[in-house]
Amino acid sequence: MTLTNQNIKELLQLCKVNNQSAQMEVYNRYYKAMYNTAYRIVKDGFEAEDIMQDSFLTAFTKLDSLKEVSTFGSWLKRIVINNSIYHYKQNSKYNDVPLDDVMYKVEDHSGITDSHEFTNLRASQVLDTMKQLKENYQVSLTLHLIEGYDYEEISEIMKISQANCRTMISRAKESLRQKLQPSAQF
Repeated sequence: MTLTNQNIKELLQLCKVNNQSAQMEVYNRYYKAMYNTAYRIVKDGFEAEDIMQDSFLTAFTKLDSLKEVSTFGSWLKRIVINNSIYHYKQNSKYNDVPLDDVMYKVEDHSGITDSHEFTNLRASQVLDTMKQLKENYQVSLTLHLIEGYDYEEISEIMKISQANCRTMISRAKESLRQKLQPSAQF
């Protein structure tokens, strides 16, 4: 049986004994999702790639601490998110340059919009508008709306109380709504 046909439990057993082929197969199965997760937080492709690779190294070295093999994907994602937030906070201490304030303006002279294009434009516009929010709002909304974490998990990741987490996400959503209001003329 080739490594590509083995289930994750068998692959992780091989990874524990430093089988590089098994590690490469696990990497190939998860790297795109982990890269995207890191990129959404740090917003830099090179940094996201470094974080993703560091996270895999951490995961492979701490594989014995994984209690349930079936949760490997979410465990790895948690490592990536924690590393991404750590790097984001480290870099934002020294970064005085404001985030890009890019807004897309669309003029449709025909009056007819393709719903797929509209949906993609709207999603892109929301993501671009999120960049205008305060940093803690950006991170909390990304974790909640894009990554799908609940309030309890976000409060643990960001090291804040659950009440503070709920308030922050509520305020972030309201701020996002207000920033999107002027451009909601479709």
